[in-house]
Amino acid sequence: MGSDLNITQELQDYILEHGHNLHPVQKEIIEYNTSLGDIKRMQISISQTQLLHLIIKVSNIKKVLEIGTFTGLSTLSMSLALPNDGKILALDKNEQTNKVAINFFKKAKQDHKITTLIKPALESLDEIKEKFELIFIDADKGNYKEYYERSLSLLETSGLIIIDNVLWYGEVAKKNEHDKITKTIKNFNEFVSNDKRVEKTIIPLGDGMTICRKL
Repeated sequence: MGSDLNITQELQDYILEHGHNLHPVQKEIIEYNTSLGDIKRMQISISQTQLLHLIIKVSNIKKVLEIGTFTGLSTLSMSLALPNDGKILALDKNEQTNKVAINFFKKAKQDHKITTLIKPALESLDEIKEKFELIFIDADKGNYKEYYERSLSLLETSGLIIIDNVLWYGEVAKKNEHDKITKTIKNFNEFVSNDKRVEKTIIPLGDGMTICRKL
């Protein structure tokens, strides 16, 4: 049986250099997030921005829902891949980081595609009536199962749900005792693995992404 490569930092740098080029404003967001210190871990990785871009392009996706926006890197990455009439509804409860994100969207001339809602995501999800072709989940881990269930009800048939942080720094694979968040993610991964409503795979990019296709 073939095995996956062990991705060293050297190889990771090579991969990024030969992938999709970042937009100047994407680079600005990354630089800004780096200045924030440890909280920058809330940002998706560059390889994940490239994957999201390609998925939207090859699937001809026009309507996206994002749960968890932070300073807008994932939002902008998806928006840049959308056609001019594409739309993203971005949910986040942090008004301060949302203002930062909106400024980046405007600078990249993508703000006409992006609508933000600032309140707890579960409240927003209960109010949304429209359907989406792709839903990206990257928010508080304790509510992942609730976000996932609500997302399935808002997703078109054959639509995609992509969930970030499912490998949780590699902690999910360890056999010993885990902290609360690790246990929550392990339980969530087990739930999705057994869910017959979707086809799914885990991609080891960034902190791990699960990609689900609704049947």
